[in-house]
Amino acid sequence: MQRTKAPFRADEVGSLLRPAKIKEARSRLEKGEISADDLRKIEDVEIEKVVHKQASIGLKLATDGEFRRSWWHFDFLAKLTGCELFHPDTGIQFTGVQTRHDAVRVIDKLDFPDNHPMLDHFRFLKKVADQAHVTAKMTIPSPAVLHFRGGRKAISKDVYPDLDAFYEDLGKTYRKAVKAFYDAGCRYLQFDDTVWAYLCSQDELQKARERGDNPDGLQQIYARIINYALAEKPADMVVTTHVCRGNFRSTWISSGGYEPVAETMLAGTNYDGYFLEYDSDRAGGFEPLRFLPKGNKVVVVGVITSKFGELEKKDDIKRRLEEAAKFAPLEQLALSPQCGFASTEEGNILSEEEQWAKLGLAVEIAKEVWGQ
Repeated sequence: MQRTKAPFRADEVGSLLRPAKIKEARSRLEKGEISADDLRKIEDVEIEKVVHKQASIGLKLATDGEFRRSWWHFDFLAKLTGCELFHPDTGIQFTGVQTRHDAVRVIDKLDFPDNHPMLDHFRFLKKVADQAHVTAKMTIPSPAVLHFRGGRKAISKDVYPDLDAFYEDLGKTYRKAVKAFYDAGCRYLQFDDTVWAYLCSQDELQKARERGDNPDGLQQIYARIINYALAEKPADMVVTTHVCRGNFRSTWISSGGYEPVAETMLAGTNYDGYFLEYDSDRAGGFEPLRFLPKGNKVVVVGVITSKFGELEKKDDIKRRLEEAAKFAPLEQLALSPQCGFASTEEGNILSEEEQWAKLGLAVEIAKEVWGQ
């Protein structure tokens, strides 16, 4: 049967390809040809369009496509109290390509500010989503993301000589964020998280050790932080997570199935749902889904790729859902693309038409598998 609450049988991760008008406006802003307020007005119009487009293809939710962001994570993290955006010598290395030289570091005590700009971003989204009669979904990076990529070197030793104090403040910051979004009207929040996948990759674990960090025990630390952040979540708020192996211009970072973290992640974190990437062999098999507790939790199976435009065949997707259902009940499964379509403003290598075809395919298959 279909679901009346998030995550929905046909769902989406969050980001969408940026419309040409937004790309053009951002370019003009950088050149000083328009103001930030001019850009915001253009974003408002394009977000209204994209919310109604999501509703028109049959989705029960809508995001703002992350249209106001350059990065899926840095735009949020850099606006936390105690954090700053900086420009290291290198970007993040993906397969065959490197990102822009942006990163975030911790320079003072962490906190979630009452005026974080994404609260207003959400309020605008909710207003439009209510008009379109869909649920507004907000996406933010997981707390683990602030720690893992930069590690100890990206956290001030003067402010946090002891990482235990950093972890404690990180949990408090995110608990405050959850409440702030709830108070702003958010009932569907998602923590996007590449780190669970990195903890499944021997290459990423080795990189962590080479930069002086010890990844042993991190999954238990991250689970504690996440659960602390969610401990006061109201019953009518759904919080999910999305696990990804990297997404930049249709490339990726890590490989490895979920087995090393599955029990901690699925049974040991208090999320309501898990968007799991399953569009390639790099994600391994469905066997780790056996750790999903029986009950209300949902795994949203990401077997439709957002990286390339070729449309999957319905029978192939249904067959993969059947495979997943051998390890977790079909009633605890849902369907989505494996990731967003534009984790950064550059976007993946496919067209907007192909993007909408994939989301429409998820809606069609969900109706056929779980009923109207």
